[in-house]
Amino acid sequence: MRSVEELVAKFEDRSARVGVVGLGYVGLPLALNFAEAGFEVLGFDIDPEKIKAIESGTSYFSHISSARLGDLEPSLSATTDYSLATELDALILCVPTPLTPNRDPDLQYVIRSIEELLPYLRANQVISLESTTYPGTTREVIAPRLVSAGFVIGEDMFVVYSPEREDPGNMTYDMKSIPKVCAGLTDDCQTVALALYGAVVDQTVSVTSVEAAEMTKLLENVHRAVNIGLVNEMKIVADAMNINIFEVIDAAATKPFGFVPYYPGPGLGGHCIPIDPYYLTWRARQVGVETRFVELAGEVNRSMPDRVVLIAAEALKRTGLKLKDSRLLVLGVAYKKNVSDTREAPAMKIIEQLEFEGCAVSYSDPLVPSMPKMRDYNFTHSSVELTEDSIGEYDAVILVTDHDSFDYDLIERSAKQIIDTRGKFRDSHRDIIRA
Repeated sequence: MRSVEELVAKFEDRSARVGVVGLGYVGLPLALNFAEAGFEVLGFDIDPEKIKAIESGTSYFSHISSARLGDLEPSLSATTDYSLATELDALILCVPTPLTPNRDPDLQYVIRSIEELLPYLRANQVISLESTTYPGTTREVIAPRLVSAGFVIGEDMFVVYSPEREDPGNMTYDMKSIPKVCAGLTDDCQTVALALYGAVVDQTVSVTSVEAAEMTKLLENVHRAVNIGLVNEMKIVADAMNINIFEVIDAAATKPFGFVPYYPGPGLGGHCIPIDPYYLTWRARQVGVETRFVELAGEVNRSMPDRVVLIAAEALKRTGLKLKDSRLLVLGVAYKKNVSDTREAPAMKIIEQLEFEGCAVSYSDPLVPSMPKMRDYNFTHSSVELTEDSIGEYDAVILVTDHDSFDYDLIERSAKQIIDTRGKFRDSHRDIIRA
């Protein structure tokens, strides 16, 4: 039996052992999905605290219950020991792909992962990259390292790209129900890819090249970034005309065709939308193409936290206060509602800028009890419990992330001023400041 047929059979009968490299917001749900489908799964991560948590059945993400982890023991285990990769049939890379300070792609985690795995790889394995990246990464970065180790792609090593589509906190779609785009470097690689992911998702979507799969993920996120940039700019225009943009969007959304509602906010967050467009613009420059439309949307979105600070300063000025003499409470520091993920969250830039101006800033976020370690920020704040008295101590509150668990009635009746970046208080009878 050929290697490809052996692997496909193993995925079909669930006898394959699957490794997931990187147990973050993408890797952990993926590992859980494979374990729930009946596979034996081994997770790899450089963070020993994550390994301890998984081994004890304790979730470190608010949207994943500890009970879910506990139910999967012993199908799911975790380690920092890359030598165990030899025992696995599939290795799926779910590592970060951030930007450099110059907003160029930073593939250090992808490269480090494949190079640490390389001494322990064996014939008849599949390597799948899920991290969002520019078209050409799988073929130009992953494959050559495998070839240099003596593997023949499509014969004794199968290389795949299948972009993650994780959406933490989404109660409508989960990993199993979201169609999975798959591509392999050869026809046999593609056959293996469809067997691997077809065992755990309801629908696989085959594309003709890994570059097409890589571009698919970028298009998805650039589409969102550009439309959010558009609606953020429209909000600035509407505010200048004293028009409530949220009312306008809701009215436009009643049209049953040709319009998709996007909503403005304090800026973009998460590991995808603020970052992925720059992977596209960088690659486009390599082939001599300008992406002015995408870059302009990025400029608009990056400017929104500064706009929130400016509006806060103007609001305080009307009450006779300056930022440096004020106490402000930021509500929500996660990048979006109902999750604990603070990566690239606009709240961080807002807090940093307010503190730079001399403002005393606190925050409240039920899903982020204390500020996590971050690459670009070194905050030591802890979340403030919201009570009538605690809210009333601040000169204003700024709603940055509209978690469902906030008591908005309490906030509305207790706050001296409310600066709303999400339109949550659009129907309030109070004089709410839209930002």
